[in-house]
Amino acid sequence: MTARILIIEDAPANIQSLSAILQERGYQISVATNGRRALEALERIRPDLILLDVMMPEMDGFETCRQIKASSAWREIPIIFLTAKTETADIVRGFELGAVDYVAKPFSSHELLARVKTHLTLDHLHRENQRLLLNVLPASVAEKLKQQVGIIAERMDDVSVLFADLVGFTSLSARLSPTDLIELLNRVFSSFDELAMKHGLEKIKTIGDAYMVAGGLIEPNPDHLGAMAAMALAMLENVREMNREFAGLNLRIGLQVGSVIAGVIGIRKFTYDVWGDTVNTASRLESHGTPGRIHVSDTVFERLHGRFVFEPRGVIELKGRGPMQTYFLNAPIL
Repeated sequence: MTARILIIEDAPANIQSLSAILQERGYQISVATNGRRALEALERIRPDLILLDVMMPEMDGFETCRQIKASSAWREIPIIFLTAKTETADIVRGFELGAVDYVAKPFSSHELLARVKTHLTLDHLHRENQRLLLNVLPASVAEKLKQQVGIIAERMDDVSVLFADLVGFTSLSARLSPTDLIELLNRVFSSFDELAMKHGLEKIKTIGDAYMVAGGLIEPNPDHLGAMAAMALAMLENVREMNREFAGLNLRIGLQVGSVIAGVIGIRKFTYDVWGDTVNTASRLESHGTPGRIHVSDTVFERLHGRFVFEPRGVIELKGRGPMQTYFLNAPIL
C-alpha cells in the first residue's frame, strides 16, 4: 500500500515543491496550512508520516507536535520537522517533543527522500513487531513488558479457566495427510479464537490438540463466567459442524472458576500464562469429562445455576483434589 504523507506548511511554494518531489516517488499527499487545520485533518485521515514546519500562523509547529503526541490515536505517527529554525535549542526542542528527525531548509530533495523512506521503513517494522507482540500477549501486558524489567506476575481472585481437548484427533491423524491434519486443527482453533474475541475472553495457549482460554484476566468483566459458559457451548457446536466433514471428531471441555496467578515467564519466546489450583482443577475436569460434554465444578454450578441447565455428574475423584461433586453444563435457560 502506498504511504500517505501529511505536509503541514503555510508557504504555497514549499507545498508545491514538496508535493511534486513526494508524488514523483509514488507517495499520497495531504496538506494542511497550519497546525489547527492539521489537527482537523487528522480526525479524517491517518497519515503514515508527517512533515511539519515550525513557523506557521495560529499554531506553530512545536505546539502542533505537542498536541499530536498527546493523543493516543496519533502519537505513533512519525513526525519530521522541516524548517528554517536550525539553532541547537530548536532542534533539541523538536526531539524532546517527540519528532523522529529534523531537516533544515533549504533542503536537498535526495536527503529528504532518504529520510522519509528510512522513517517509513522503521515505522513499518515497529508496527509489525507490535502486531506480532499482540498475537502472543494481551495489549496491557505487552505495554507493561515494554516498561518493566523482570517478572510480571499478579494474583487474581476471580478468573474462569477452560480447557478443551479434541477427542478422536489421534485416529484422524492416521488417515489424514499432514497438510490436511494441520488445516483441520487450524480451522478448529481459529473458530475458537473468534469465539474468545466475541465473548471478551483471553486465549492463553494451545498444547497439541488442546486449547486453553481464561476470562476475567485483563478487562473487568463481572460476567466472565457466563461468557465462558456461552463460549463452551458454541465450541461444542462448532466441532459438531466440522464433524460432518471429518467424522469421528469430538470435544471434551472442563471449566472451573477461582483465583489464579497470571504473568509472563521467560526471556526468549515468552508467553502470558496462568497458574494455580483453579487451572489444575479445570484441566482435571476436562480429562475426567465425557466427549461432547462440558464438565464443571460445584463452584461453577452454584454461580450459574438458574441461568444454565445442568445435569449432575455425581461425586468423582479428581487427581490432586480428592472427591468433588461435578456437573455437566447442557444449555442456557431461555
